[in-house]
Amino acid sequence: MPLDRFPLRASIAVSDIATAVEFYEGKLGLRALQSGPSATIPDGGRVYGSAGRPALNVYQSATAGRSPATLVTWYVDDLDQLVDELTAAGVEIVRYDGLEHDARGITPRAGGGRLAWLRDPDGNILALESDV
Repeated sequence: MPLDRFPLRASIAVSDIATAVEFYEGKLGLRALQSGPSATIPDGGRVYGSAGRPALNVYQSATAGRSPATLVTWYVDDLDQLVDELTAAGVEIVRYDGLEHDARGITPRAGGGRLAWLRDPDGNILALESDV
């Protein structure tokens, strides 16, 4: 039974669900499709939608913020506008040493396109990517 028959949902561990809700809903503008338990925490998880489908599970866990890699990427149409809106909402765009960044913090992608990174309150790395 190949897994490509089933929907995929990214999961991100956070240390405090209330702080995460402020960031994911308040700053990123995501809408929770459902809330529920996370292991032993009765209201410790949220499922957020993207493009009309459940796509991101954010849950409280002691393992929060331990990955140095990008955990989730949104593919967007107007990267400049979205970065401007997020920075106006108080989201900091991450700049990495050794990479070229424009004034907004956007980096050219190998092979074409551009991307920008941001971190949630636990340091989890999220990305925004555009083909133009």
